[in-house]
Amino acid sequence: MAKNESSNTAAKALYRPIGLLNSLISGAIAGAVFKKVWKLGSKNDGKDAPKALQSEFNLGEVLLAAAIQGAIFAFAKALVDRGGAWVFQRLTGEWPGD
Repeated sequence: MAKNESSNTAAKALYRPIGLLNSLISGAIAGAVFKKVWKLGSKNDGKDAPKALQSEFNLGEVLLAAAIQGAIFAFAKALVDRGGAWVFQRLTGEWPGD
């Protein structure tokens, strides 16, 4: 194993708990943003987004809510993960994902 490879393996191991924490943070951010976006953009008078097993909503409404929620989650996760990796690199000199 080359020296660069072993230092990168160590960086990945050190970053793992930070990555888990970032996942929790991004999930919380995404959930809060989605609730705000849904309440602002829906015609349901500020009600919560439909869930898959709620029979009062049609399939289109459920799928639209799921698609918006997924997009917001992916955006927040990428933003928080990238920011965490950038800070990690600044502190350690190693990029955790390579």
